[in-house]
Amino acid sequence: MTATDRQVYIAMRERRQGKTQEQAAAKANLKSRQTVAKYEKLGQLPSEQRQPRQYRTRRDPFAEDWPTMVEMLTEAPGLQPKTLFDWLCEQFPDRYQPGQLRTLQRKIAQWKAVHLKQVASLTQVRYPGQLMQTDATPMNELAITIGGQPFPHLFMHSVLPYSNWEWGRVVQSESLAALRLGVQSTLFRLGHVPKVHQTDNASAATRRVGQHEELDEKRTFTDGYLALLSHFDLEASTTHVASPDENGDVEASHGTLKRALEQHLLLRGSRDFDTLEAYEAFLFAILDKRNALRQVALDEELAVMRPLTAAPLDTGHRLRVRVAQTSLIRVESKHYSVPTGLIGRRVNVWVDEWELEIYLGTELVERLPRLVGEANSRVNYRHVIDSLLRKPGGFRHYRYRDDLFPTLTFRRAWEQLNRWHAPRQADIHYLQILKLAARTMECEVEAALSLLLETGEPWRLEDVRQLLTTEPAPLPQLEAPTVTLAVYDSLLSQSEGSYVHA
Repeated sequence: MTATDRQVYIAMRERRQGKTQEQAAAKANLKSRQTVAKYEKLGQLPSEQRQPRQYRTRRDPFAEDWPTMVEMLTEAPGLQPKTLFDWLCEQFPDRYQPGQLRTLQRKIAQWKAVHLKQVASLTQVRYPGQLMQTDATPMNELAITIGGQPFPHLFMHSVLPYSNWEWGRVVQSESLAALRLGVQSTLFRLGHVPKVHQTDNASAATRRVGQHEELDEKRTFTDGYLALLSHFDLEASTTHVASPDENGDVEASHGTLKRALEQHLLLRGSRDFDTLEAYEAFLFAILDKRNALRQVALDEELAVMRPLTAAPLDTGHRLRVRVAQTSLIRVESKHYSVPTGLIGRRVNVWVDEWELEIYLGTELVERLPRLVGEANSRVNYRHVIDSLLRKPGGFRHYRYRDDLFPTLTFRRAWEQLNRWHAPRQADIHYLQILKLAARTMECEVEAALSLLLETGEPWRLEDVRQLLTTEPAPLPQLEAPTVTLAVYDSLLSQSEGSYVHA
């Protein structure tokens, strides 16, 4: 029986303690003293004497086709083992079995490790007070809701790499307004200004220079971003295109912050917040707790930073647009409806990160949620319902018809009306329902429609009205009372009598 490492270790220990070879062999449960003498002479454990195996214990099932796969991997290193295995199975249906995929994965991993080069991450030395990094990260994985409604959003996250101190704001896009909001909120929270601000190549900060240059050579800073940094006396820095590791500190902080938020949400027992302000207050409290652990390093940074003296910037910008005959305005390539009374008038639009404010002169006439992403229009049926009722034939092919279904229930109601009525009549019935929703409560009309849709039977507008819990109450008619001056004379006489009596 071959001696084990443990047996040899015990035997050598006994020999160091002055025991004979026979005694050491007996203590280690070895057959003879010759075994002890052998390992004393070698000075190695049994495992240290084994030579790496240079031969295969079984046939390589991919040996025949391996040269072809090497050529394919050399030309396209991004090919995955599963892709190559599926290709082999298509070319040679009877040669390979599904259970051999793992063998191919190990073989390709070994080949890539030996023959392919990768780009190494270069650890950077950070100096106090020199740098602030900003980057937006999506927060949808946290499943936050506001007032029970899904709340897709981003967090404009700023980090000081030396101390890992962090701050930021909830935003809905990576626009210049969002970047301005995040950066200046962080600076005013910090009360000091670092030397350099670094961000990635988001369109709010950089833009393409030419059409025929390489990606990493054809981007420069936007005027709006440079104006932001100039206001706070910050130097601009950015990463190379497709190089997120250059913004590594803030990228790493994204993950740790989200994990911390997830744990606090589990402790809270709910992911729903009444308002955006309540959600941000929750988030700020967590950031304060995390930053408290970084105070010593932060003090080193503050000692070399300049105090913040600049005034805060407006986070939005103002536009002046004309309201078209369609009762729509165009803002940042998006279309919004406004009250028809504004048709033909020029209005001032204040564009903020979350909403638009529409002013006629200095009077605020409408406040609208700002559109981001793929949504190109927001038409409020309350703005155009009277026009549609005057011209119901224009509803069916209206460019923004989909915006006139406030919820899925309203769309289902229109589709059901189309099964029971001619197209024009169905459109008129639906527009009358929208008019009712505009006059009463949309949620109550939706609830009534849901009940009627469940029956599967034909229904009319009157059926919807009967199911509403409230109808708009008529305004009470108040009559102004007639003032009788004699009442005041009597009060004066009573007052004088009381004074004389006293």
